[in-house]
Amino acid sequence: MRAFEYATPQTKEQAVGLLGTKWGPIAVLAGGTDLLALMKDDVEQPKRLVNIKDIKELHGVTSSAQGLRIGALTTLGDLADNANVLQDYPALAEALNDAASPQIRNLATLGGNLCQRPRCWYFRNGFGLLPKDKVGKDLVAEGDNRFHAILGNSGPAKFVSPSTIVPTLIAYGAKVRLAGPKGNRELPLEKFYVIPKTDTEREHDLRPNEIITEVFIPAAGGMRAAHYEIRQKAAFDWPLAVAAVALNLSGSKVLSARVVLGYVAPVPWPSPEAEQALAGKVISEDVAKAAADAALQKAQPFTHNSYKVQLARVAVKRAILKAAGGAA
Repeated sequence: MRAFEYATPQTKEQAVGLLGTKWGPIAVLAGGTDLLALMKDDVEQPKRLVNIKDIKELHGVTSSAQGLRIGALTTLGDLADNANVLQDYPALAEALNDAASPQIRNLATLGGNLCQRPRCWYFRNGFGLLPKDKVGKDLVAEGDNRFHAILGNSGPAKFVSPSTIVPTLIAYGAKVRLAGPKGNRELPLEKFYVIPKTDTEREHDLRPNEIITEVFIPAAGGMRAAHYEIRQKAAFDWPLAVAAVALNLSGSKVLSARVVLGYVAPVPWPSPEAEQALAGKVISEDVAKAAADAALQKAQPFTHNSYKVQLARVAVKRAILKAAGGAA
C-alpha cells in the first residue's frame, strides 16, 4: 500500500473542504471495506484519505410520519436490525442481511455501499472502468464476460452495478442527499447512478468534492415489497441477478408497481415495461411471468452470459409473487 495523508474532520463542512476537484488524489474513508481492498490492489492510489467516521450527524436512523432518514455512516448491520426497518421496510431488512457476511455488515456503511466500485474483474485488476487493450479492442465484449451486463450495455460500460441493496431502496422510492462546497442537494436514488461513456467519468452522480450525508425513504404506507436474488451458491456470494418489487394494491388489483433489477446492467435497472405489464392486473403466475418477460425483452447478452437472461426473468417473477403474497 502506498503512503498517504490522513485527515479526520469533525463536521461535514470540514470534510468537504478537505476534498479536491478531481477524482484520484483524495478519497473518502467510511467503513473502508471496499476502498482498502482497492488500495491494496493498487487500483486506487489516493494521496489523502479523509476519514469521516467522527462526523456525528452522519450516523443513526430517524423515523417520522414522512418516512425514514438514514445517516450515511449507519452500518448495514445496524440498519438491518433497526426496528422501524424491520416493521415498515421488511424487504430492505432482507436485502441488507443478504448483502454481506456478518463481519462486513458490522463495518460497511450505507453510504459506502451506495458508492462501492464495480466488481468487474477487469476493473479490479487494473484495466480501468471501460477496459480496452492497447489497440482499443473492448476486453469485455471480446473476453470473459460471464458476469457482465445484459442490459444497458450497448456503450463502452459493460460492468454491473454492484449494490444488492440499491434496487430495493429504489423500489421504495428512496432519495439520496449530498453535501458539497455549494451546499446540499437531493436526487432520486435511481438518478444517482449513471453509465459512464469515457474513462474520465464515474458511475455515480457524485462530484469529487461531495459526500453522501443521508438516504431518505418515504413512508411505505400499505406498500408490499420484496427482494429476490439468485446466487451461484447458498453461502455468501455475489449475485447473478437481483430483483426488487414494490406494489401498491387496491384489494387484489395493482394500482402501481416499481420493478428494479440489479446485477444485470451498469446501473440499477428500473423496468417500466414490467411495471406497465402489472398495472391494473391481479397478480397470478401468468401475470408475473408476463411482467418478467417484459423486463428482459431488451436484453442483449454477450457470448458467455446469456444464462443471466433467464435467471433475471426468474428473479423478477418470484419477487412479484413474493411481494403480492405479502412475504418479507
